[in-house]
Parts: sequence; C-alpha cells; structure tokens
Amino acid sequence: MTTLQSSVRRRRAVAVAGAVSAGLLVLSACDKPTPMATITVGSSSVSSEATCGGEGKALTDAEIDKCLQDEDIESISVDQDETVRFGVDPGVADDRWTILMNGQQLVEDSDKTYRTIPGSVFFNVQYGAQGDSTNVAIAERDGKEDSQVITGLWVFELKDAS
Repeated sequence: MTTLQSSVRRRRAVAVAGAVSAGLLVLSACDKPTPMATITVGSSSVSSEATCGGEGKALTDAEIDKCLQDEDIESISVDQDETVRFGVDPGVADDRWTILMNGQQLVEDSDKTYRTIPGSVFFNVQYGAQGDSTNVAIAERDGKEDSQVITGLWVFELKDAS
C-alpha cells in the first residue's frame, strides 16, 4: 500500500467519524416527541402530537385556556350521521384521558386507547356547539382516577360536512 492510499483512507475514516459524531450531537439535541392522538371519521383521519404539554407535568389554567384557543390545529370534516373515533397512545390511556368540547368535559375519563362518539353531538346546541365547526380536545390526566389535573392537550377542529 502506498503512502498516498494510506493517507486517503485515514482522511476518509476521520470524515466518517466526524459525520457520525455530528449526527449523534444533532440527535441528542432533539426533544423526545410527545404521544400522538388521532381522530378518524369514515376513512379520513388526522393525527397530532400534543398541542400543549404531553410530558407529564400539570398544565396551569392559563396554559390550558391559551392552548384551547390555538388556531394552528388539525381539522377534519364530520358528517353528522357518522361516528367520530378518538384514539390515543397507550401511555396516554394509562394516565386516563377525556374529551373536551369547546373547553367543557364531554365524556367521563377513560383508560382505554379508543372512544367513539356520534358526529351529531359535535354540532348539537345542547352540548354547546355553535356554527359549523367545533373545537375538541383530548385531555390527558395525571393517572389518578377522578382527577381534574390536565397534563396534555391535543386540540382539533371538527367541521360540519353537511
């Protein structure tokens, strides 16, 4: 092997080691993604990481209010005759979760990964609906039964498809 070949191999090895080190440095700077929540209507679905929280710490009332007002959220069209399916990661189910409609609790807390609600509920004035869209939120609790502490929110907009 010539000195030139040896030198080229050494430079390549150093370059590869540098690239690997840089990649690891970039990965270590990334935040761990929050769990996902999904809403499915018919054959359409939207998923999102937590709009706020989702890391196990209790959110303040001010943080919750601000989060529920967020306008940069996923939306999905809902025919009132269809069923709306809500799904959460198993870790969220373990902590218990509920569904909020326009900021008000719609159903009891659950420790299941999946819930269904008729689409008509989300556009019914009796449940606080106004107009042709409704904000819903999946609210993660702190794992204690009957707790009102919210540790994460996934906010979505449901649009009336009729």
